Amino acid sequence: MSTKAVRTNDPNSDASIARVDMKFEVVVIPVSDVDRAKEFYGKLAWRLDADYDSGKDFRVIQFTPPGSGCSIIFGKNVTAAAPGSAQGLYMIVSDIEAARAELLRRGVEISEVFHDAAGVYAGTDEPYLFGRLRVSGPDPDHRSYRSFASFHDPDGNGWLFQEITTRLPGRIDPATTTFASAKDLAGALRRAAAAHGQHEARTGQADPNWPDWYAEYMVREQSGEELPT
Repeated sequence: MSTKAVRTNDPNSDASIARVDMKFEVVVIPVSDVDRAKEFYGKLAWRLDADYDSGKDFRVIQFTPPGSGCSIIFGKNVTAAAPGSAQGLYMIVSDIEAARAELLRRGVEISEVFHDAAGVYAGTDEPYLFGRLRVSGPDPDHRSYRSFASFHDPDGNGWLFQEITTRLPGRIDPATTTFASAKDLAGALRRAAAAHGQHEARTGQADPNWPDWYAEYMVREQSGEELPT
């Protein structure tokens, strides 16, 4: 799979023209037992936004994962898709081991952390982003996008955790920097602190403007731009 960056701020691209925002809001999950699904997704500690029952053969439930701008809905007569047919639903996390441990603590079955066999996109394992051959353990080089863990809801709808700590260039609006949680912000601060320590070692002196350096590092890291040295 190519990791070539495709930037949307190309002055010759139509994408650079003023546009109407299109925010991905909801994914419909097909389930066979609405109450069972509600119990499962509640066990994940996702926020319950709605449980509407018309009393006329229609019910819709909405959950939102922590830090997510997108929600899921399921219910009765909300989709004609077969229960369990939603597959390849990715949850982005900054610490995959911690995310997996949290699900285990909540009694949810989840695979071991795995990564891809470089350059091999076929195999007998359950499909995921890089093919069908899973190698046990996180990515040896701890690269973003390369470590996964998978789990299913009671109907078999398939979810995966994917660990991303640094986005590829062009994947985030450089004018916007946000963190999903205090933990994610703390992780960014620690990485900035480590990089700043190397910066001071190279210059041979303390940097009184370290807050500016930290801020620049964190913004560039999240937007996938070249990091300051």
